[in-house]
Amino acid sequence: MEHSATFPFNSNHRDFHLHSRAAITVNNLAFSYGDGTPILQNISCSIPSGSVAIIVGPNGSGKTTFLKALLGLIPPTSGSIEVLGLAPSEARPRVGYVPQRFAIDHTFPITVFEFLRFSHPAVPEERIDEYLEHLGMSAMRTARLGSLSGGQLQRTLVIRSVLHSPEILFLDEPASGIDIGGEQTFYDLILHLHKEHANTIVMVSHEIDIVARFADTVLCLNKTLVCHGAPIDVLTPQTLQQLYGKDVSLYQHQEKS
Repeated sequence: MEHSATFPFNSNHRDFHLHSRAAITVNNLAFSYGDGTPILQNISCSIPSGSVAIIVGPNGSGKTTFLKALLGLIPPTSGSIEVLGLAPSEARPRVGYVPQRFAIDHTFPITVFEFLRFSHPAVPEERIDEYLEHLGMSAMRTARLGSLSGGQLQRTLVIRSVLHSPEILFLDEPASGIDIGGEQTFYDLILHLHKEHANTIVMVSHEIDIVARFADTVLCLNKTLVCHGAPIDVLTPQTLQQLYGKDVSLYQHQEKS
């Protein structure tokens, strides 16, 4: 399989300050299934507070498993994880999560507003309406959740994940249900929310050009951590060939001055 991307190598693509402290620290993390099959091995890294960290890697490389471990949804076989200085399960009220897939009963009679209200009963209705308007979903307020398009459902899940003002937002391939034409708008929306709230974002993505454009920190994962650092240092032909294999085509975009 051939992977291609256009890289806008620009270290100044975002202008807000990254905090020196780590939002997430991982030391010698390993995870195996019950039969002993290793999924993650010897992973150590840190993610700065206020950054956008994107996890990349081939299919089956353990990206979603790693994200679930950071969320405290699965316990590591060995090693340790700190999220906001706490165990992942203890930090969960301070984080938001947008899954790659969200199973719903399309016949269940719940509206978009009701879904958000039930997810965050302590949040004022006015705040929900503000976010619906902010993300272009006001017209779908009374629509059934099961009637939404893929993009509309993802926007609703993003609203649900940020209503409580999380310090860290986790996203697992958040544009997977969105057509190609809407991907750029969706990622721009995520970045806008990030700049507005100055939170940390940890995202899984297979779109290398998205990574080059939006990330401060890239984690290249294939069972173990192949590389970890700034996009301009990490997204090299050598590193990506090591991560994905030999069939990688890279195209560097040179912006006009």
